[in-house]
Amino acid sequence: MNTTAMSPLTVTPLGFVPDFKNATLEPFNETACENWKEIHHLVFHVANICFAVGLVIPTTLNLHMIFLRGLLTIGCALFIIWATLYRCALDIMIWNSVFLVVNLLHFIYLVYKRRPIKIEKELSSLYKRMFEPLHVPPELFQRLTGQFCNIQTLKTGQAYAAEDKTSVDDRLSILLKGKMKVSYRGHFLHNIYPCAFIDSPEFRSTQMNRGEKFQVTIIADDNCKFLCWSRERLTYFLESEPFLYEIFKYLIGKDITNKLYSLNDPTLNDKASKKIDRQPSLCSQLSVMQMRNSMASTSDSEDGLQMFLRGTSSASSLLTGPAECLP
Repeated sequence: MNTTAMSPLTVTPLGFVPDFKNATLEPFNETACENWKEIHHLVFHVANICFAVGLVIPTTLNLHMIFLRGLLTIGCALFIIWATLYRCALDIMIWNSVFLVVNLLHFIYLVYKRRPIKIEKELSSLYKRMFEPLHVPPELFQRLTGQFCNIQTLKTGQAYAAEDKTSVDDRLSILLKGKMKVSYRGHFLHNIYPCAFIDSPEFRSTQMNRGEKFQVTIIADDNCKFLCWSRERLTYFLESEPFLYEIFKYLIGKDITNKLYSLNDPTLNDKASKKIDRQPSLCSQLSVMQMRNSMASTSDSEDGLQMFLRGTSSASSLLTGPAECLP
């Protein structure tokens, strides 16, 4: 019978301290790399190059996240090919399959977010003229115009609002097409052209006082089309979007200023109104509201109109006069 030689069992006595200085380390064949293996297949190296390029893409690049996720996806796919065809390593294939799915989903999501937003043809001119110069993203504009507003029409001669009858608490509108005429007790005041708010002074004045009525009559001078928001829902939406809230404050203030200029010059046309691009001041906004209030509180229409016109002249001088009226 063959017997296997057993190495004698060494017993270390108590109190023995090993001498580490004179100890020699013997290499273990199981862990030491005595003979390096051959270089892996080209697919392996291309996959790592994709990872490296993806990680060094600068964050200042506009689409850096899309490029990063795309290169990581390609790298994971190449690792799966390498592990399946050249390495036959099931664990490497499974892990890289998981990474491939994760990066692919991120890549699809990022590309979806960058998709071009298609704005309705009727609203494209409104966006380009009023919101795009203020850097409002198309997707935010689409949310603003796609949930709680609708496009309405008025035929020539139909009234948008009647003085002392129509409530100002219900809506806010922007004219998209046509022309509207604003009058007070039959006296013409000014026109409203496309891409201008129809009832911005009323919207501004009733932020503090609710339940008021229109102090002027607004009639369609042509076949008109306008974008109409529900005031309550619009206010709630703007409270959740601080950036858009500031944009609306600016646009409404600017529109009130334009209306003030048109009151001084009723012949102001659409082309001339486009050139008025001044920062709206609180003084100019209050002037329009005070003038409309003065008209409503005057019983005689002629006296009220004269007081109204005098108020416009004084308000116009304030815009270029005292410093406290500047924005």
